[in-house]
Amino acid sequence: MSAFLVDGDPTAPIRILLAHGAGAPMTSPFMDALTRRLAGQGLGVSRFEFGYMAARRTSGKRTPPPKAERLMDEMIDAARAAAAELPAGGRLFIGGKSLGGRVASLVADRLLGDGTASGLVCFGYPFHPPGQPAKLRTTHLAGLVCPALIVQGERDPFGSREEVEALAAGGALSSAIGIFWATDGDHDLGPRGGSGATRAGNLAAAAAEAERFVREVAARR
Repeated sequence: MSAFLVDGDPTAPIRILLAHGAGAPMTSPFMDALTRRLAGQGLGVSRFEFGYMAARRTSGKRTPPPKAERLMDEMIDAARAAAAELPAGGRLFIGGKSLGGRVASLVADRLLGDGTASGLVCFGYPFHPPGQPAKLRTTHLAGLVCPALIVQGERDPFGSREEVEALAAGGALSSAIGIFWATDGDHDLGPRGGSGATRAGNLAAAAAEAERFVREVAARR
């Protein structure tokens, strides 16, 4: 696990811990843009990198990521370290982009149960590999207890609106999970030209919905 990159007010009572996607670091354009908007909503944000991604910075080699399950301990360690930095009474939410959000979802109930985290926020959840809708990554989501928000592009190749709504209707997603749809968005929430939406608008809407969600959950827990 890398050191935290902290944005926003370090004394904010709500902090979101974000991990990156499989192929891009915590300082990717998407992560930078999203973090700016979350911090602009008055939230604290801590970013970190899994060991394999941090190693790329020194080696320059693009080694593939380990399986998500092998990254769970790193996410747990990062969450506990971030929670230890919270002000008294502060609340931590865990999540991330794509792979980062998936790993967070695998440990969310454990961290909710021990009081480390209050909720989960995922941006572009990888419900399945692109072009392989039968290879679902949702088994653990059916029984999820942790309050969760997934922000998903409507035409995300890792799980489109049509596909995800069918999963929800079939009981594959827990009732603890809310989904916010980015208009015509791809995996980075970017819409097509002529859709009437913009990437900046979708990112702003995603940050606003994330803020609404974490404040609502924090107020009732």
